[in-house]
Amino acid sequence: MKPLLQVERLSIQFGGLKAVDNVSFEIWPNEVFSLIGPNGAGKTTIFNLISGLYQPTAGYVTFEGEKISHLAPYEIARLGIARTFQNIELFEHATVMQNLLVGRHCHRHTNWLQDLFFTPATRRAELQFRRTVEEVIEFLDLQHYRDQMVAGLPYGVRKVVELGRALAMRPKLLLLDEPSSGLNVEETEEMGFWIEDIKHDLGITVLMVEHDMGLVSRVSDRVLALNQGEMLALGTSEEVQSHPDVVEAYLGGADEDLPPTPPPAEGGDGSSPPAGSSMSHAAPGLGRPGAGGES
Repeated sequence: MKPLLQVERLSIQFGGLKAVDNVSFEIWPNEVFSLIGPNGAGKTTIFNLISGLYQPTAGYVTFEGEKISHLAPYEIARLGIARTFQNIELFEHATVMQNLLVGRHCHRHTNWLQDLFFTPATRRAELQFRRTVEEVIEFLDLQHYRDQMVAGLPYGVRKVVELGRALAMRPKLLLLDEPSSGLNVEETEEMGFWIEDIKHDLGITVLMVEHDMGLVSRVSDRVLALNQGEMLALGTSEEVQSHPDVVEAYLGGADEDLPPTPPPAEGGDGSSPPAGSSMSHAAPGLGRPGAGGES
């Protein structure tokens, strides 16, 4: 069996900044592969390189054995790579059905004249597109929202609609950019169920960027940790989370690098902080780093 996607020595530079530096990995069919790292690690930049929004400075990407780094985004989409975005990119004044139909656009083979006169070929294509979208609506339990405008939907439902638009493309590889961003605990758990079903029921391979390490641990087969555009560790979720370089990247250094404990207040014995004060040296966990910054 050959890998579905291969990233070979991929690099991109913006002026003097190397956003991605000599990154290599491969993704196998029917795998959930996750990219993690602090904000600014280059995760979304890798997504943009794979989907054709950026051209690499060095290295290349192959999909099913074919180099795709020189292709336009719409050509890459036609090959079977779909994606979602950190910030929801939907047509707010269109219905859920209409937004999902947009996902079928890359598979349209009729020309504008056929569409203008709604020829039999156009009607056949439209019926097939609608059948595909109805299957996605049923898969994601969006029947109740089919004819509603996206502008009036809750945020969590919009995230599912964007996922549905990507699935409507019938991709072989699905790129999910922070699928749990902005979701509450229950919605995040439900998103985990969708990702598992996408892998097991639809047979779609998933490449995911995610900060929620609970979700990453639950659904990922393998994880790649990045920091400042460079690879830190590759392996299972447990192996990567316990890797010293990953811990340092998230926590900002080992315990001995932390500032010294302040001396006790005058008259104190140093065994406990003075009354009314607040002291805490608890380090953040491997959850989402501080807000802000580009991933």
